[in-house]
Amino acid sequence: MKLAFIGTGKIIEDALMAVEPVKNIERTAIFARPHSRDKAEKFASQYHIPEIYTNYQELLETTTADTVYIGLINSAHYPYAKEALLHNKNVILEKPLTGFLKEAMELQTIAREKQLCIMEAVTMLHNEVFYQMKDNLGKLGPVKMVLSNYSQYSSRYDNYLNGEVEHAFDAAYYGGALYDINVYNIHYCVALFGAPKDATYYPNLGFNGIDTSGTLVLSYDGFSAICTGSKDSDSPGFVSIQGEKGFMRIEGKPNVASALQTTYVDENVKEKVKDNAGAMVRATITEEFETPAPFHRMTQEFQDFSRIIDEKDLKAAAELIEESVTVVGVLETARKKAGIEF
Repeated sequence: MKLAFIGTGKIIEDALMAVEPVKNIERTAIFARPHSRDKAEKFASQYHIPEIYTNYQELLETTTADTVYIGLINSAHYPYAKEALLHNKNVILEKPLTGFLKEAMELQTIAREKQLCIMEAVTMLHNEVFYQMKDNLGKLGPVKMVLSNYSQYSSRYDNYLNGEVEHAFDAAYYGGALYDINVYNIHYCVALFGAPKDATYYPNLGFNGIDTSGTLVLSYDGFSAICTGSKDSDSPGFVSIQGEKGFMRIEGKPNVASALQTTYVDENVKEKVKDNAGAMVRATITEEFETPAPFHRMTQEFQDFSRIIDEKDLKAAAELIEESVTVVGVLETARKKAGIEF
């Protein structure tokens, strides 16, 4: 895969480092707006990137790259991705895919018609811990409850409290906790259980009407999923899934899951006892699964993207984008019901 990096922000810096061990990715080009050309030149020098552009159309028309990785503000995802697809480039988009469902569906359609790949960079979908969750789900019996929390005090929140609205807290740029951080919790739910029947969001709104934190309730047949995301306060992160026969749990930030604990009933032990609170205690089996520390949290997803694009595995790409489009639909439903306008 010959990759063009679109942007010069922190996420681009992370991505440039993350692809270092991926031998079949060539860092071909980098795009910056004219005022950020110095940053692009610095990255180009550091990572031996031969092509530098400050005109996006020129990049799309002349670059030797076959794929663009778009790491711009949320509101730029759709127009930049559409232009790339129309110029026959594969697209990797940072999360969230788009701000509106109709935009996500349009990008999906263009990619399908032009036999191109468009995929969302969601780290937790490309993680051995997530694969293990899928494998272990059947051990839990019928699912009854999903709880997740991804909360971290934003480096931009102090400025926000002082009245300075940066992109991360600006509705004009599709900011807010739901789209920026709770989206990871939603991806767990959609990837494991499919589209919910309904989505209702209970936000804490800031002075400009943006959600600085909030809790989302997703309704499924037989259970609910409770997803909390916060940019205005801290809490230990986790993902927990409870079933009639057991539970599984990830401790830590959902986007960098490194270990999974799965506990389920030992059917070979029939004896039941009660604890001090009078609750029935069943004999259980506990399985621990842990992955080695990755080179970078984004490395595995780029390895997966490069394989899909190099092998032109349109089926795998289509499955990934279908999940992402479903997530955008959940985000939009929840946001509109909460009265948050983009």
